[in-house]
Amino acid sequence: MNKANKSGKTAGKAASAKPGKLALHTMKGGKGTLVKSPSKLAVTKTGAFKPLVKPAAKPAAKPIPLKAAPPAADDAPVIALNLPKAKLSPAMSSYFKKCQEKLGFVPNVLVAYAFDIAKLETFVAMYNNLMLGESGLSKLEREMIAVAVSSQNRCYYCLTAHGAAVRQYSRDPLLGEHMVMNYRVARLSKRQRAMLDFAVKLTASPGSVEEGDRERLRRAGFTDRDIWDISAIAGFFNMSNRMASATDMRPNTMYHRQAR
Repeated sequence: MNKANKSGKTAGKAASAKPGKLALHTMKGGKGTLVKSPSKLAVTKTGAFKPLVKPAAKPAAKPIPLKAAPPAADDAPVIALNLPKAKLSPAMSSYFKKCQEKLGFVPNVLVAYAFDIAKLETFVAMYNNLMLGESGLSKLEREMIAVAVSSQNRCYYCLTAHGAAVRQYSRDPLLGEHMVMNYRVARLSKRQRAMLDFAVKLTASPGSVEEGDRERLRRAGFTDRDIWDISAIAGFFNMSNRMASATDMRPNTMYHRQAR
């Protein structure tokens, strides 16, 4: 048998070798060497065999970290009315400074009222008395009334500012969301539910409030002084909601990210 025939037979054996087995591969000059047969072979147009090469697997994409973007500034101008600012009285100047130190900003409702110092001082005095003064209602309960009333009136400013206050006092962001959307879905105590039902009824249909409504509050554990406070807070925020909506008052951007 001539060398050409031997070479052909040897090449055929190498091609027919089982994948993964050692096969004799013919080299130039007739010498052979043992090589490992590829696991898979493909035939080219010329009839030669070549290994099938799998494309390299792409590396898994790294997950994009979910980072909340800071809220866009939404509080300029503060109101839609062009009212020149008055010079603050010493008392109000000190109060604004205190707000800046404690909160990191001056609430825009105060900035809005600052065109008339008498109105500003009256507003601040009434607010502080109702929301921070002595009462049988906790500060959280007072803020809950503010939000339930504001939700009924769909007041953007008060829902944002006092929704943040509910989250802070309760340390429960979920409660804040419930109160803003619909207090009836929140897991409230019977006392809290009776309080909010009364405040919302006083907001939506004040002419329908009757003795039975007050009696339900008494059975829930509220005193007559408490009923006065619930009513006063509901009345105050009904007024504030209407002023905020009438002037397109914008809440401070900082409220959106508080206590979340």
